[in-house]
Amino acid sequence: MSAVPSDLMGEEAFSSVSGSPLVLLAPGERVPAGAVAVLVDRDGLLPDVDAAAYDALVTTRAGAPSPWVSAAPGRLGAQLGAVQAMAARAPIATALLARVLRHGEGLAFDTALELESLAYSALLGGEEFARWLAARPAPDAGVQAAHPVRYAREEEHVTLTLASPGNRNAMTAAMRDALYEALVNVLEDPSSPDLTLQAEGKCFSTGGSLAEFGTARDLARAHVIRTQHSAARVLHRLGSRATARLHGACIGSGIEVPAAAAHRIAAADLVVQLPELGMGLIPGAGGTVTLVRAIGRQRLLWLALGAFRIGAAQALDWGLIHAIEP
Repeated sequence: MSAVPSDLMGEEAFSSVSGSPLVLLAPGERVPAGAVAVLVDRDGLLPDVDAAAYDALVTTRAGAPSPWVSAAPGRLGAQLGAVQAMAARAPIATALLARVLRHGEGLAFDTALELESLAYSALLGGEEFARWLAARPAPDAGVQAAHPVRYAREEEHVTLTLASPGNRNAMTAAMRDALYEALVNVLEDPSSPDLTLQAEGKCFSTGGSLAEFGTARDLARAHVIRTQHSAARVLHRLGSRATARLHGACIGSGIEVPAAAAHRIAAADLVVQLPELGMGLIPGAGGTVTLVRAIGRQRLLWLALGAFRIGAAQALDWGLIHAIEP
């Protein structure tokens, strides 16, 4: 019997099936095969490394350049602890997110969306998501507006407004369908109007409606619908015609979709968060594509691993938004 190749044995050591795939590495340490590798620069020296070999890079150097994430020395330990706890709680989702980000990095936009959706549907059928569903408290869905997207046109400019503040503009099925249809109308308008996407109420969107999670029964069909009716895909196709104006909470799909716009402006109260790994999922509204093209895969993975929140100043520094305006 031939021996198992050593590289395959190494991958099994960090298999998400048997335990956490996450490994924290100091500069100079070898990156294990199959691991979700996070380089930790505790001394703030920004060592010369091959950034592509890592899934995330964190340093105590303030204002570190991309793809590094800066962490205050006094907070680094707590942040690393949060990352480790997340990877231990959702090892399969963590490993799958890292792989989707790596494989999708060089793909065309639509192809990368397809990859994300396939992985998302797989996780919807997984044990990690099932555990989250079983422990989820009864969600407060709020009040869904009868017409959640408002269309307004002035000359050669269309404004689409998420208009369901009663449920914090949650990306319910009704909201997603209305937004997709409105974006398609703008895209296919023969006069090619410019577009502004905005929202009313206290925030742009708190993302997917928790009350609707777990309601899909045919996961293959859900994948087809997710890719064919992707608002992020249409927003991306609008190219330089599209501007997103963000404010308040932009959570999960509430940032994944508008990040597809070519121009992104935010108010000073912007708060961005990706909570999906805590649910045993990965971003599924286009975020592994739209956000990666804005901030890079390593910074995206770090945000998702810790479900960390960032504000307008950091979003501007990272290139997630292009300006802060009232």
